[in-house]
Amino acid sequence: MDFTLRVFEKLLKSFIANDYQFQTFYNFLVSPIPKVVVLRHDIDCLPYNALQTAVIEHQMGIKGTYYFRVVPESFNESIINQIADLGQEIGYHYENMDSVSTRFRGKGIKFKNAEEERESIIDAAYEEFCENLERFRIIYPVKTICMHGSPRSKWDNKEIWRTYDYRKLGIIGEPYIDIDFNEMFYLTDTGRRWDGFRYSVRDRVPQQQKWIEQGLVFRTTNDIIKAVNENRFPSKAMITIHPQRWTNNPVLWSKELLAQNTKNVVKYLIIHA
Repeated sequence: MDFTLRVFEKLLKSFIANDYQFQTFYNFLVSPIPKVVVLRHDIDCLPYNALQTAVIEHQMGIKGTYYFRVVPESFNESIINQIADLGQEIGYHYENMDSVSTRFRGKGIKFKNAEEERESIIDAAYEEFCENLERFRIIYPVKTICMHGSPRSKWDNKEIWRTYDYRKLGIIGEPYIDIDFNEMFYLTDTGRRWDGFRYSVRDRVPQQQKWIEQGLVFRTTNDIIKAVNENRFPSKAMITIHPQRWTNNPVLWSKELLAQNTKNVVKYLIIHA
């Protein structure tokens, strides 16, 4: 069984055994090291699962970055505090273009044209972003952010930053903007598989085709472990996990498997429509 906490721990041990170090995204931006894994966690839902991965990492001396959404199924102040107390970085998993456009539709707001709609949504999204950022900063001094993408939305949440500058808010980094993926390999468990770029609508980087040509494609976690142990894995990587996928509970494991397989079909249809 893949995507269990036992397999997750085995993955981390393989990196440690092969002399990789772990950095939070903030620390990587401030003082990068040559052989490194930036372990990123996107908490879309089930925050208790994030606490479980944070405990495992803490016990192994690993620090990563945890991005929480501002929705009831993700934002849990108690768990955020516990994860921060374990030495992990906390960040904002923002989705303001999506949330504002949904709110506008609910109110029946109409626009003269597409450009007026875009500008109005960006302005309102930035205002909402600032409000939510302050909500986070009551708990933790957030310095990095990461967009959350909905495959059914026409909006890219990063579009806010074509008009506004998050650096003026004391934010130093957004992975999709501030990492040079020509220099850093990227892996994500999107789609509940490590080659889920075939199903991903938003979580994509343009260097993917180059990595495919280099043979840097992994289906299972054990494929990654094997590459690390055989010295075939890149020296710098950002790895994104969604903790709701990782559990030792067979019932929850099966539920997530079935749900994600259904989502993958929907994503595939969206991409190839």
